[in-house]
This record gives sequence, C-alpha cells and structure tokens, in this order.
Amino acid sequence: MNAGRGGGEAVERLRRAPEGSPGGAGILYEFGAAFRMGGFDWDLVSGMMIMDDAALDVFDMDRAEYDDRPESLGSRVLPDEGRRLDTMVAQALKEGADQYGAYFRIRRRDGSHQWTHTQGLVHRDDSGRPVRIVGVLRDATHELTESAARLGLDEGRRQRAGVVEGTTAALAYARTVQDVIDLLNDSHALEHFGAASLVMGLLEAGRIHLVAEGPAGAFVPGTRFTRVDEPYPMSEVIRTLRPRFIDSPRDFADSFPVLWPHISGLGITAAAYLPLIAQARPIGALGLLYSDKTGFSEDERTLLVALGSSIAQSLQRAMLYEQEHDLAEGLQQAMLPRRIPEVPGAQTAVRYRSARLGRDIGGDWYDIIPLPGGRVGAVIGDVQGHDTHAAAVMGQLRIVLRAYAAEGHPPATVMARASVFLHELDTERFATCTYAEVDLATGVVQVVRAGHVDPLVREIDGGCRRIPVEGGLPLGLSAEFGRLDYPVTTLELDPGQTLMLYTDGLVEKPGADLDEGFQWLGSLVKRGPGDLQQLADHLCDVVADRGGEDDVAILLLRRDGGYAVPAGRFRQHVAQSDPEALSSARHMVRAAVRAWGAEERADEIELVADELMTNALMHTDGGAIVTLRILAGAVRRLRVEVEDRSSALPRRREAGEAGVSGRGLLLVDRISDVWGVEPRGGGKCVWCEFTLER
Repeated sequence: MNAGRGGGEAVERLRRAPEGSPGGAGILYEFGAAFRMGGFDWDLVSGMMIMDDAALDVFDMDRAEYDDRPESLGSRVLPDEGRRLDTMVAQALKEGADQYGAYFRIRRRDGSHQWTHTQGLVHRDDSGRPVRIVGVLRDATHELTESAARLGLDEGRRQRAGVVEGTTAALAYARTVQDVIDLLNDSHALEHFGAASLVMGLLEAGRIHLVAEGPAGAFVPGTRFTRVDEPYPMSEVIRTLRPRFIDSPRDFADSFPVLWPHISGLGITAAAYLPLIAQARPIGALGLLYSDKTGFSEDERTLLVALGSSIAQSLQRAMLYEQEHDLAEGLQQAMLPRRIPEVPGAQTAVRYRSARLGRDIGGDWYDIIPLPGGRVGAVIGDVQGHDTHAAAVMGQLRIVLRAYAAEGHPPATVMARASVFLHELDTERFATCTYAEVDLATGVVQVVRAGHVDPLVREIDGGCRRIPVEGGLPLGLSAEFGRLDYPVTTLELDPGQTLMLYTDGLVEKPGADLDEGFQWLGSLVKRGPGDLQQLADHLCDVVADRGGEDDVAILLLRRDGGYAVPAGRFRQHVAQSDPEALSSARHMVRAAVRAWGAEERADEIELVADELMTNALMHTDGGAIVTLRILAGAVRRLRVEVEDRSSALPRRREAGEAGVSGRGLLLVDRISDVWGVEPRGGGKCVWCEFTLER
C-alpha cells in the first residue's frame, strides 16, 4: 500500500478547507494563512508533492502555476539554495534520518527575496525504504531578524545583520572560488547593503589576480594581474590589512588618480574595499561599489568588515578544496591509462567523472587491454575509500591486472591473482571489479565479477538489458578468506551490440535501491544518443546534473560487424577444478567455428574438441588449453589442438560391449580427417584437422 496516500488525502482536504464548513481543517487553514505557514505531503514513490494553499502562498504561487511536482517550485527557489536543499534531503534519506529542517531563500513574484523554513518528517516502509515526507513551510524572514530586533537595532541595521547572517550560512556550502562569487552575486546581499556590484582579487605569488570584475565596462585593461605595490585600492588594503572606505567620487579621484579616469563614467559614488584575511594572512581583497550613496555610518562599516571576514574564511576553504582536489585528481589521472588503444573490430569510449568534493577523490578506474588472437580485455573497478591512498592503490591494481591478462591467463585466474596481490599489498583496502574478455571475431564474452555491479548490454535498437553475472568476493577479501574461485559467465555480443561496464556511482540514487537505479539507467541509455562517445558524455552529464556524491567510471565497448581475426586463431584455457570451464569452452568453440564460416562441420568439430578436452581433464593432473586455428594453404583446413601437462601419450583401445569409456579416440579417428600427438616440453598436444569448403 502506498504509505503517502492517507497524508495526501488529508492535505487535499486541507487544501479545500476554505470552501467547506468551518471545521478543524478550516481552523488549521486560517491559522496557517495568518502566520504564513503551510503543509505538504511528498510521495517519494510517485514523485507527487501535494501542497495546501497556505504553502503555495509562502512560495507566492497560484494554484494554476503548480502541477504537484517539486520541479514546479524551481522558478521560486534560488539555484544555489535548491542545490543545497536537494543535498540535505538526499543526505537525510541516505543516512536513515527521520526528520530534517533547513532555512532557504526564495524569489517572490516581485523579485524580492524571502527567508523560508521547512521541516519534514520522513516515513519509511517495513524494509526501511523512505516512501513519504510530510512537513510544513513557513515564512522565516521575521524570525531571522528577531535577534537583531532584541538588541534594539534600527530596521536598516537589522536587515543588514540578517543579510550577513544569511550570507555566512550560505557560504558554508561553497566548494570553489567561483561558488563564492556566484553566491555573492545571486544572494542579493549587495542589494541589501545598497551596493551595485563587487570586484574581487586573490593574492597569488605576490600578485593580485582579478577574479570578479564588477559591472559591465568596469574592467580596466592591464589590471587582470597587478602588483601589491601599485596605486590601486585592492593593493592598498592588502598592504595595510585595513579596510578602505571611499566616501565620494572626489575622494576616489584624489586617492586613486590612476584608476579613477577609467571608471569615472560608471556612476560610482562610493566604495568599500575590504582585506580578505584568513589565519592572520591576506588572501585577497573585496571591493563593493555604490552608485546611490555617499559616506558610511559606523554600523555599516562594522557590518561590512564582518562580511569581509566571513567571505575570507569561505574563500580559504574553497581554495583549499580546489588545491587538494587538483592534487588528488592529478594523482588519479596519472594512475589511469593515458591513452586508450584502438581496438580492431570494436568501438570504445571511456569516461571518468569526479564527485568534486575537495580531496574526496575515489579509486574508480577503467582499462582496455589488447590481447592476442583478436581478443580484448575490458576492466572496470573501484577501490574502497575516497582519498589519495585509494587512488594510489587503484594505480597499482590496474597495472597488475593488465600484466596478468597480458600474460595469457584466463579471466578467473586474472581476478584471483589480482586479489592475492591486493591482499599482500599491506593495505586494508578492498576493491570491486569486473573483468570481461571479448573475442571480437566470435563475439564470445567471458565475464568475471568481484563484488561489482552487473554489466549492461545495449541492443542495436537502443534497448538495454542487465546481464546477471555470478560473482565472487571483492578483490583482497577473497584472498583473505581463501575463496579465490571466481565463476565465469559467458555471453555472446552480436555486431552492433554494446557492452557497458561502470562503477556504482552511475546507478546509486539518493533514497532508491540498486534495482531502481538499474531501471533508471536502462531508460536513460535507451533514450540516449546512438554515437558511443556522445552516449558516454550524456551519461556523465546526467550524473553531474543529478548531483551524485560518488565518482563514476564508464567503459563502453561496441562490437563491429564483419571482423575476422587475420590468423584465424582461438585459444582458451580450461581449468580442471572449474565445472563451468568445459561448458564455457564448448560455447566458445561453437561460436568460433560459426564465425569462421565452417557451419557445415560445426557439430563434428565441437564433438571432437569436447572429447579431447574431456580426456585431458580426466586422465591428467592439470587443466587443458584448447586452440582452434585456420591453416593456410591450397585446401582450407581447421585444426583443433588440446594441450595438457602429461607426457603420457594416448592410445586407442576397444571399449567392448559393456564399456563406458575407450571410444574417445575412436570418435576422433572416425570424424576428423587426420589426427596425431606431439610431445611439447613437459606435456603433449593431441591435434586433429578438418577440411572445410571454400
């Protein structure tokens, strides 16, 4: 049953209360309207948010403007406030909180700004999944200035104090220098202080870098970078560490004769330049430019200095975030492949998107590994943690995975050895990973999964399906617990189909489980562009717009049609202890024969190859290696070779009427055109050949 239905009906009755009898709902409505307070009921399953008329009045919206969807409120909520609210609600849902509350600003119909407060109660179903939020909205403008009113301040000062307080609270969410600048311009704090525009410079290597230019036409050529000893107002406040208040145009012209002729036509009547000081050292300067006032009262000067101090702290945090993120991102980019090789027979696209939260860089990675015989390895993985150590571990793990694959080990062995390596790396980190080995001639894909999310396949028509892959423990953990057997899932990739590997940041959505994330991704891929590079960009853009809190790595591989391995060779290791290995090898033999146009003898070749592999597994102590290849010459022939580590040569024997074995080599002799045995080092190779039609 929908847990939000009952609350929605109650709010609907509340919404209709003014037209009905003066009952309890009517009294509540009148109370809410009088105190500018309203209610809402948000069904998280359907996405519908029912709001009563009093709540819409808080947003200064008519009933016709609202379609019961939260997105309809976007025209009222300021952009930076909307992002902050979305993050806060998502965090509450993700962490299992039962309520949340926040102050935010909206833009009313007349363009003025209003502080608003919301309080929500989160309802969850029996499994703990959030399904409904019921809450209230109220006009909080008066509340935020109440503390100033108790001090007996005049109305103008109360408003300015409220603006400083609100601006300081909003600056706490700024992550970059540009965030700080955008917030100051969007928050209308300048408007409340009477300023027309702002200029800002940051101190970099002894020079002042102008990062906010002020009004249109205010930029003075040659001032993008200035020295601290030059005769400009920002240079002065950084040198002296004292604010400079310019009370009139005459004061500006007399104090800064070099600058004033360039800006005298902008109508500036006063200015306040504030040093931005953090941890007792200057990091820049802020200038507020006025066009309709002269002089500054003592209260105004005090409040402006307080504003400058708050901005300086936010800027320092933002600069530290950017520096740490750039360091971590540089480390991670150095660990990722610098160049993705071209893969004959396939199109590929890879992307990495950072969560962009300071040094919270993840250990997500991707890799494409060219292999012999027209095969390619595709890797996607995620090391536990969000720091530079995770990125360093990721780089080492990527390198050893590539090395094990290039040595010719089968996918299960590659994964097992990588797990042992991570376990012995003297780190407490583990990693999830998916490794897929694709034979581009046959389309056969062998997939091994270590605690990672399932891959997807995009069909030629754009449809998308999830591939359930039986998995093992994450890398590192499987070695610690002695569970290194990784099952192999085999599938076929037809020409035009796309294999999609990605990290969990692509399907994790706040307040939703993974199944919903897979459904969302499937519909997103289906609607996405057909071009592989554009599709990868589209996925990253949507995740960025959604505001995901985790890094995302994406690897797309689309098989081209008409590709054939020049040497006509297929090679596969069959482990003795893996019951699925023999079935997988049969599947790949059949696909290889079909890809090489040998359908007329496909059943015979598959039967003989199966018999030789079974003999090797039953009568020797190790696994086997099966190889199929097309032989050059006047007659087109296909050769099957099965190698094992036993030097004992096989011999034909009669099975007898009651025998259950002994017919293997008899079958090989009768079905194949020619066969034989070759000693090879510490083992042998049993081979047979089939003549094919041209």
